[in-house]
Amino acid sequence: MSLGEFELIRRYFTRPPRRADTLLTVGDDCALLVPRADERLAVSTDTLVAGVHFLADTDPRRLGHKCLAVNLSDLAAMGADPAWVTLALTLPRVDEAWLERFAEGFLDLAQRYGVDLIGGDTTHGPLSITVQAMGWVSADKALRRDGARAGDAVYMTGELGLGGLGLRIALGKCAIDAPAAVERLEKPEPRISAGLALGGLASACIDISDGLAADLGHILTASGVGATLDYAALPLPEPVRRHVEETGDWSMPLTAGDDYELCFTLAPEHEAELAARGISCTRIGHIEAERGLRILRDGQRLELGAGGYRHF
Repeated sequence: MSLGEFELIRRYFTRPPRRADTLLTVGDDCALLVPRADERLAVSTDTLVAGVHFLADTDPRRLGHKCLAVNLSDLAAMGADPAWVTLALTLPRVDEAWLERFAEGFLDLAQRYGVDLIGGDTTHGPLSITVQAMGWVSADKALRRDGARAGDAVYMTGELGLGGLGLRIALGKCAIDAPAAVERLEKPEPRISAGLALGGLASACIDISDGLAADLGHILTASGVGATLDYAALPLPEPVRRHVEETGDWSMPLTAGDDYELCFTLAPEHEAELAARGISCTRIGHIEAERGLRILRDGQRLELGAGGYRHF
């Protein structure tokens, strides 16, 4: 006999709270949480839909990891310390083996970051997953998009283009053998420690889930400035470089998305502090007063459109 809604929730998603500021969790009409004095609550929501944001045959354990990781990445971009999540799960049918692996991936990552799953919903329909993540950030350390100023440097964590390459491989559009690229696509790592370390230091920050060009463009628009990137400085891993060389598609790393790294801007007087805070990152450009996004490549200064993933 198929599991009912409440037995499904109890078996796969109900766990004792880990946090002292979680008073009541899954199993009641609402969760009860303890607010913190002099801190701000950061809240982010993302929906992943089968066939749009992930392939139908994606390993459910990796999918559980990813649907939480993409929300934690938004908290990282705000410099917030993760605390709680809710999960709304729409299922075409009850598949116990799928649910077990999905819950493992989701809850393992939650445990790693000390996050409590405090509620949500389950319903019947096409596979869709909505997660809301909440975390704490001091008012003076919140990383926003509107603080970049002319003269700031542009940095990013990690490597660029691996998630986009992984999607091309998964869709059969690229023959390069790069398991790390598929791993990055299906199991991204939120840069929580970097986001926390950047609090009060970076002038603006965003995660590059929709592509570096598009997401840096959001910082530029919010801040009323422009930027020039140096293509030679971009941290492209070997499989991405090989793809660019073989296809000539040099813009792919800038527009493909699914990297979930942090892109941030920094005033010159704070650059020495990056190493002191242990933030691993690469300087890739600079902020300018002239609006728009440009890139230096092979001695040419090119205008770069926003590109990136668009939902509509």
